[in-house]
Order: sequence, then C-alpha cells, then structure tokens
Amino acid sequence: MFYIVATPIGNLKDITLRAIEVLKSVDLIACEDTRHSKILLSHYGITTPTTSYFQHNRLTKGEYLLRLLKEGKSIALVSDAGTPGILDPGYNIINLAVKNNIEITVIPGATAFINALVLSGKPAHSFIFAGFLPNKPIARRNRLKEFALLKHTLIFYESCHRILATLGDIQDIFGDKEITCARELTKKFEQIHRGRVKDILAGFKKQRPRGEFTVVI
Repeated sequence: MFYIVATPIGNLKDITLRAIEVLKSVDLIACEDTRHSKILLSHYGITTPTTSYFQHNRLTKGEYLLRLLKEGKSIALVSDAGTPGILDPGYNIINLAVKNNIEITVIPGATAFINALVLSGKPAHSFIFAGFLPNKPIARRNRLKEFALLKHTLIFYESCHRILATLGDIQDIFGDKEITCARELTKKFEQIHRGRVKDILAGFKKQRPRGEFTVVI
C-alpha cells in the first residue's frame, strides 16, 4: 500500500491517530525533508526508516520507491507540512503510482488553504486555489486579471517578501474588496486579517509582516 499522509502545518498536535498508526507500521517513510520530518516523528516516538524524496531527486527516487512498492513494501509519503501532492514533488510519485496500478490511499489532515477559506467567512461552495502567484510583477498582475473575470472565491499562498506588492496589485485589479490574509496558520503567532485591501495594506506597511500568508479574495 502507498499511503499519502497529511501532517501538521504548524501545531504538532494537528495529526490524526490514524496517521500516527500508519507512520509506525509502514516499511519506509518518504520525506520531502528528512530533517524536518524527524521533528514530528521523534515527537511521537516513530522510528520507521526514512528516505528523502524532494524536487531534485524525484525522478531517480521515484523509480526506487516504485520498485519497493511492486515488491510488496508499504510506503508512506509525507511533505514538510500539510497534504502531499499540493505544491510539492509528491505529485510526481503519486502520478507514477497511479500509472503503475499501485494501491493508494490518503490519510487526511491539515491543508492551509482550506483552513484559510473556512476562517475567511467567504463563500466556499465554489472556489479556486491558485497556489503561488508568479514572482515577476507583470506575470503576477496578468494572472490576477484572469482571476478577476471569474465568479469564484480565490485562494493563494504568498510570502512575506511579496505580500505588500501583491496586495497593491489586488487593490489595482480587484478594487478595494474585502479580503482575508491568514498568517502562520495553527502556529503560535497565527493571525487572521480581515478587511478592505487598503486597510490591511496600510497595517502591513506600519509593521512589516513575517511568515507565510494565505490570501482569500
């Protein structure tokens, strides 16, 4: 069995009993960053062997993991945080397993954009998750213009280094809409900023934001 195991996005207590059980029982855990995952595994006394599976070794390591699965081994895939396959190289090995008819199941858990959507109070019956917007200003503005034509709630991730520029683009393209900026979800310094773009932008200009953001429009 190939287990796709969601792990906490901040608070180590946000892990399911089933996830702990699976991580203890499999033959191998494939980690986006073994050093990062060791913190979680050590916290719960999980001694299962680990191996790295990340962006730069995904092709060779993917074939290795596939071979083990075909030999009858059980493997769990974890990312640095949240659900594997969402904005991380887990997609590649999952796709490879599907194509090779490997039995797969997901152990559900935390996902940052779902947390932010629920906390925003915005309509959740129809939404678009856009991942990370382009780094370059022109490309980012063009992407936002495309989304502005759609009638769905929009969710995306942004870093503290670009949040001011991105909020400025949102104000120019969407107008002074009510949005939500969720920062450091589930962590000690979690903050939820709800309000007009100009007000949130003004606040961040006074006190430069830190951490990772999820923006809901």
